[in-house]
Amino acid sequence: MVKYAPRKVYIIESGSYVELSYRDFCCRRQANQSYLDKLFIPIQGCLLEVAREQYTDFYRDKERWRYLQKLDTKNSLLSLDGFMDDEGNALDFIADESADVEKTVIHAVMLDRLKTALPLLSDSEQALIQAIFFDGLTEREVGFRLGMTQSVINKRKAKILAKLRKIIEN
Repeated sequence: MVKYAPRKVYIIESGSYVELSYRDFCCRRQANQSYLDKLFIPIQGCLLEVAREQYTDFYRDKERWRYLQKLDTKNSLLSLDGFMDDEGNALDFIADESADVEKTVIHAVMLDRLKTALPLLSDSEQALIQAIFFDGLTEREVGFRLGMTQSVINKRKAKILAKLRKIIEN
């Protein structure tokens, strides 16, 4: 019946609850088949006999909670419980007005477009962009490695950036 041995079992007899040890409950259940029809819910390590409606409500709510937890995990949702204090009152939050949401969104969209545009460049163009913008090399350092002047590297970089701009805008 139960995966664990509860500390106590509370059954309804003559309209009120009677406390039994789990061992006593098992003995009564073996002796009296009517105990097999009783419905129980676990509460703080004990079993409490309840009516069918309470039993159904309890397990429906428990299943709903399990389903919501699964959704939260799968979709990284936030629980409103995190926005409540211990008494269940909503917490006041101060909005961060220094953050420009519009700029943040535009920046994220542009980064996404840039990630899809970079593979469309030739290998040498990708290498130049990688060296200057991701590896942090100066145009002079890149030119020295490639045997070119800094001004040639600057012109190539400008052409590549214009090409990227066209790709991103289309």
